[in-house]
Amino acid sequence: MDKGRVVAYCGDGIGKTSAALGNGIKAAGEGKQVYVIQFMKGQLSNEFLDKLEPEIKIFRFEQSVGSFDEMTALEKEEERKNYINALNFAKKALTTGECDILILDEVLGVIEEKMASEEDVLEVIRSKSLFADVILTGRNITKEVKNVCDTVYIISKEK
Repeated sequence: MDKGRVVAYCGDGIGKTSAALGNGIKAAGEGKQVYVIQFMKGQLSNEFLDKLEPEIKIFRFEQSVGSFDEMTALEKEEERKNYINALNFAKKALTTGECDILILDEVLGVIEEKMASEEDVLEVIRSKSLFADVILTGRNITKEVKNVCDTVYIISKEK
């Protein structure tokens, strides 16, 4: 059995979530349990992602319907609590071995927007078992998160 890895897809280019989900789809095809927790994308349903269930379990803890950028300060404070709940759920899923692959979609943006601390995310990563994979996405990666990653892909626009 291979040792689990921590992988990040970051940068200003498009396709970070798609790359992470591609890994999840491959793993699900191999019979692995895949969890995806989405951050900063609202509660709007994504019909394609919903079709991946039950092989890939999709979790959205946000209550707002719109995107993060459209929220008021009060709504952001409420969502901050939801993000912390999502990170606690992620930690539990890794600690108990509920999933083999955990994709934290746009979690790097949660740190950047100060909706959770870098340490909150690092605690989740540190809670993974030896064989679980954790995949992070978002635009910007902090130095400490980068240091715990086995692989970091920088996705950028060339033209």
